[in-house]
Amino acid sequence: MRCLNTKFSPFFKILRSILHVITTSIKFFMPLLPILRFPDSRLKKIATPVENIDDNIRRLARDMAETMYEAPGIGLAATQVNVHKCVIVIDASEARNELLVLINPQLVECDGVQVCEEGCLSVPGIYDKVERAEHVVVRFLDLESNEQVVEAEGLLAVCIQHEMDHLQGKVFVDHLSQLKQTRIKAKLAKQARITA
Repeated sequence: MRCLNTKFSPFFKILRSILHVITTSIKFFMPLLPILRFPDSRLKKIATPVENIDDNIRRLARDMAETMYEAPGIGLAATQVNVHKCVIVIDASEARNELLVLINPQLVECDGVQVCEEGCLSVPGIYDKVERAEHVVVRFLDLESNEQVVEAEGLLAVCIQHEMDHLQGKVFVDHLSQLKQTRIKAKLAKQARITA
């Protein structure tokens, strides 16, 4: 038996092309990895150090970077994508071309004080002021298992501290008063009901 391919063939080719463009666009604009939302209890889990930097960790870092860029955000910790390993990706550059991957980061030095308004991919639409160190020095491993040290101030210092908090099971909301935390939970619950 033959399909009606002679009469409808151009139509189906066009339809197939349109569907391909739509599905490709959806995949392109969606974050690759699902991001946990506050107050999900998995965000409270403390990450464990990476023992071996292998292809799985490199793939995780690549997928996290893609997710971060698509979300869009300037930092993402593995905890936020429900992988409880000490891996962070950050790109606080204006051009979005200075990806920093920190594996097993350790704060070596911090000084000064700055108060910045922070937001978080796990707490969408919520922003508040948080006090952080103005200057930090962090030791970490790169994707080739080489020890690196980065010195940061300003936005990059804030971002590093924010993402390192995630590895310790903290969200920036934890730095706020109990009253603000309650209001944020209520607001996010309301948003979830509206979008459901």
